[in-house]
Amino acid sequence: MVEKSALDKLREFDSATVANVIELFEVRPRNRGFMTREIVAAFPELPPMVGFASTATCRTFAELPERAVPAVPDLISRFDELSGPPVIVLQNLDTGGQAANFGDVFCNSFKAVGAAGLVTNGPGRDFVGIEPLNFPVFYNGIVCAHGYMHLLDLQVPVQVGGIDVYPDDLLHGDANGVTTIPREIAADAADACAEYAAAEAVVISTAQSGSATLTQLRDAYGEMKTRIADLSARVRSS
Repeated sequence: MVEKSALDKLREFDSATVANVIELFEVRPRNRGFMTREIVAAFPELPPMVGFASTATCRTFAELPERAVPAVPDLISRFDELSGPPVIVLQNLDTGGQAANFGDVFCNSFKAVGAAGLVTNGPGRDFVGIEPLNFPVFYNGIVCAHGYMHLLDLQVPVQVGGIDVYPDDLLHGDANGVTTIPREIAADAADACAEYAAAEAVVISTAQSGSATLTQLRDAYGEMKTRIADLSARVRSS
């Protein structure tokens, strides 16, 4: 269980810092767990999104199958299976001719029931209607029509942005992109973010002083490296 206090701490830091901190724990390779650059923030000015994956597959090019398919209320009805605020993660299974697989109707519905955001490998539309919601959306383009948009399977593993996302995975996203956070280190990672940011601030403050010399920058980089190495040793030992 990831406590609300840990989620609140994670919201205070950008996804680049969170990704840096995850690396310190050495629980996965550094080239795994984050979505590729195709998945971008529709509203990069919004604060970080933190929540748990509510997954679904969908199609927008292929026509609806003869069998009954789930609707948005069916997906919402599964939110209580999650450990906290839902992040809808939609995998558009169509590889060409994708139409929009979300718009202002979907986003208003999800926001109304407490969802933290939406992530998809497909395009969206209705952004004028979505923007006032302050609802984080991560997507890969804009298309005016929804084609044959329909959901298929709910709460199943999906592939979005080059990674596998499983139901109830912990996600963090902002202007820098989207990353998963391994549940077993979530609380410790949340606690470590401030110290990591402070280590980087040593170099940043020196660089922004207006009078930084090469020697001062070398010293600042050395101090940052030492601080991060010390932090890494402590989090791994814990």
